Amino acid sequence: MCVALAGFMSCGPQGQKEEKGQTPATVQAEKEQAFKFWTWITADKQRTDESYTEEFRKYRDNGLDAVLINTNTDPGLLARLTPLAREEGLEVHAWIMAMNRPGDSVALQHPEWYAVSREGKSCFDHRPYVDYYQWLCPTRPESRGHVLELVEGLAEVEGVASVHLDYIRYSDIFLPVGLLPKYDLEQETELPEFDFCYCDACVAEFEKIHHKNPREMENPAIDMEWKQFRLNKVRDVVNDAYEIAHKHGKILTAAVFPYPEMADHMVRQRWDKWDVDVVLPMIYHSFYNEETDWIGFATKQGVEDLKYKDTQLHTGIYVPEMSADELKKAIHYARDNGAKGAAFFDGPALTDEQLEVIKETSETL
Repeated sequence: MCVALAGFMSCGPQGQKEEKGQTPATVQAEKEQAFKFWTWITADKQRTDESYTEEFRKYRDNGLDAVLINTNTDPGLLARLTPLAREEGLEVHAWIMAMNRPGDSVALQHPEWYAVSREGKSCFDHRPYVDYYQWLCPTRPESRGHVLELVEGLAEVEGVASVHLDYIRYSDIFLPVGLLPKYDLEQETELPEFDFCYCDACVAEFEKIHHKNPREMENPAIDMEWKQFRLNKVRDVVNDAYEIAHKHGKILTAAVFPYPEMADHMVRQRWDKWDVDVVLPMIYHSFYNEETDWIGFATKQGVEDLKYKDTQLHTGIYVPEMSADELKKAIHYARDNGAKGAAFFDGPALTDEQLEVIKETSETL
């Protein structure tokens, strides 16, 4: 995780108009046409339409094809911004924080919806790492139903190409190694305070299937059924979101951890097993104390894991502190290792020099 879709007109990778009546399957073929450039942005409803038009025009003039817009799941704001971006020749993707729902006014009325750590502490009032980590349980019908209702609200917005799932996982069991000093942490094993979800609903369902209680395990980190149970719960939310998006003529895209085995280890997210049209792995090399060429390594891992699936991979690149030359190399590492595009986090952080690199590269790839 692209254009699209039934019932409306959208601008494709080269700025051409698409005909009404297209489907997600039709769009998959069109995505093969060119290496695609995306950027993530967060919307502010206080900003004027004119300011957004200026921003969108800047992106398109510098070779970008698509914007992933976080409106805090506000369909009204998304409906306002979508035609502005499309008028400037950009695709629009509805970016949603899925299982991590900080400040969600509906969820906060239901403390039982939140994920619970092995220590027995709920994300409702004991948040791991940072204050904005308020993770919902993907097992409980009410909490997963709430997330899927939000997905549907975004999928209904006319002109949107995809619903883009972010934070579609559990809280970090292991932080990226480059971030550990920030929190003064050592994580050499799965620590109880960062191991989720041990809520009553998860434990009861798992125990009914496997006849054992994860709360009573001496070392739950080595119990493969317990791990797989949680991987499957995230997968089930994604697969339901896929059905919802396609029902509305949209595709499903997702921001994920660098490659499937790594995502499995760090956040219980096995994205090569999902029903999803496009994945944007966040291959933020500096978070892992890696060199720029690691972008190529991680991209190749993901592409190989998807080789039997009809899912595209577009590499996510973290642009702050990158020089223009490093960014150019990063884009080529992604493309040379099988990515169909590159996404930049985030739009406002792109410097003039970086935008020039994107523009020049878009004209040659």
